[in-house]
Amino acid sequence: MAAPTLIARLFGPDKPGLVARVAGWIYQRKGNIHHADQHMDVAANIFFQRVEWTPQEDAPAEAADFQEFAANELGMQVSIKVSSQRPKVALMVSKIDHCFHDTILRFKSGELAGELVCVLSNHPDLEAATQAYSIPFHYCPVQAANKSSAEATQLDWLRSYQVDLVVMARYMQILSDDFLRQLERPVINIHHSFLPAFAGGKPYHQAYERGVKLIGATAHYATPDLDEGPIIHQDVTRINHRNSIPELVRKGKDLEKSVFAQAIRLHLDSRILVYNNKTVVFD
Repeated sequence: MAAPTLIARLFGPDKPGLVARVAGWIYQRKGNIHHADQHMDVAANIFFQRVEWTPQEDAPAEAADFQEFAANELGMQVSIKVSSQRPKVALMVSKIDHCFHDTILRFKSGELAGELVCVLSNHPDLEAATQAYSIPFHYCPVQAANKSSAEATQLDWLRSYQVDLVVMARYMQILSDDFLRQLERPVINIHHSFLPAFAGGKPYHQAYERGVKLIGATAHYATPDLDEGPIIHQDVTRINHRNSIPELVRKGKDLEKSVFAQAIRLHLDSRILVYNNKTVVFD
């Protein structure tokens, strides 16, 4: 097996020599850099970097040393992980199953660098399918009258699995501010890119009636502001007057699956830095 690498993401006020100092720190410890990328927000004077290297010595110990160096000597905000760490992921779903199946199969095939540990749902419809994948399924109905207690139950489940990431595979409920605050873990959501133009039910039917020429999908981090969290990945496809409503739905589902998968992959591969409600993505 290949030796584990260290992946660091850092950002902070720009100053001369940051790239050289990071590379020099790694070189002095006989590390071998595999990937390095950086970005400069000129307007905000903020420097961003992602660097991955093979350490010569104990990886966790070197990670702790780099964390201290980047924070104390460079004045950067930094996160670092060992590549062999496999984050635990929970999937939330309602009844719509295209992203549900696609995401599970990508985890099963080893395409995504994490461990899918459970499925949570507010409907029982996908329990049998989840069990067929040999994944624990937890059902809790969520309605206006019991939303607080239902979310408390969901939080208990997520904590019991010690999840690092939650992905919403068309989970048709709004997560409350309190839920997101108590969870203290990132949540990735996927939706069509019609919002706010075609909000509500049957967006592809609405798009067909309006004769739109593009449809799309957006994956973003969930925040208390509905569908306004930092965007991770987006894509679009062209349509025309020849496309029927079923064709729009099919094309939309294909986009949602691929965009959702790419967003999860980018997160698990530590390729995203979030600041000021937007993202820098080192893809």
